[in-house]
Amino acid sequence: MSLFNPKSWFDRSPVVPVLRLSGAIGISSPLSPGLNLASLAEQIEKAFSVKNAKAVALQINSPGGSPVQSKLIFNRIRALAQENDIPVYSFVEDVAASGGYWLALAGDEVYADDSSILGSIGVISAGFGFHKAIEKVGVERRVYTAGERKMSLDPFAPEQPEEIIRLKALQKDIHQAFRALVEDRRGDRIAAAGDMLFTGEFWSGTKAVELGLIDGLGDLRLIMRRKFGDKVNLKLITPKRGLFKRAGIGSVLPSSQTLTAGLTDDVLSTLEARALWSRFGL
Repeated sequence: MSLFNPKSWFDRSPVVPVLRLSGAIGISSPLSPGLNLASLAEQIEKAFSVKNAKAVALQINSPGGSPVQSKLIFNRIRALAQENDIPVYSFVEDVAASGGYWLALAGDEVYADDSSILGSIGVISAGFGFHKAIEKVGVERRVYTAGERKMSLDPFAPEQPEEIIRLKALQKDIHQAFRALVEDRRGDRIAAAGDMLFTGEFWSGTKAVELGLIDGLGDLRLIMRRKFGDKVNLKLITPKRGLFKRAGIGSVLPSSQTLTAGLTDDVLSTLEARALWSRFGL
């Protein structure tokens, strides 16, 4: 807002900073930082630093990902909300599932479209077993470890029952932490739904209202105008970009080896993210 624009001197429109949290969580590569605290910290701080902000709005579109990064982002938003005594509102677009719903819980109120997909409050681990394939090909694998369980869940070795037991125990711990957060943030609103919320199932926005996972249906502009008036200024908080990035120039030209590694990681990250989205038909 320019100081040389007289009209701006008298503009008292309420301001609501908007943080866009879109993408798979914690899936990153050298060429794509992904949705994690490191890439979002500056934007989050900036949103809560906007002078005279009436609230902070979160636009969320995520199929989930890393539970650790989900928690870190959630914790930073809640800490700043409490420090600055600013309410937070979450708005779900296509999907807020698993870690995506974890992010939505950072809002004091959560809204979605009637066709949005929400929930998937569970923990999943997936992979492949290649031990029979390498036997057929005639590949001899040589691995040396210090620590008898260092090769747990190795995809090139047959599954061991005790390894699956340990994995499930780990998943249970994470699931319980997720459940505790949902119960704490949603409180009595989910009391009638009971344990069915924590099976890993997901629902439409319409059903999510009935279950208490969200507070209502509506988009960001509609709800914010309803709460703060038609003149509310929705201020999108964008990441800071350096001079070289704005010009499309890297500060250091990558070597062919670095570029190849980055492209390979990007392909793998894209496939992993694509698999997350595809679970919800997106």
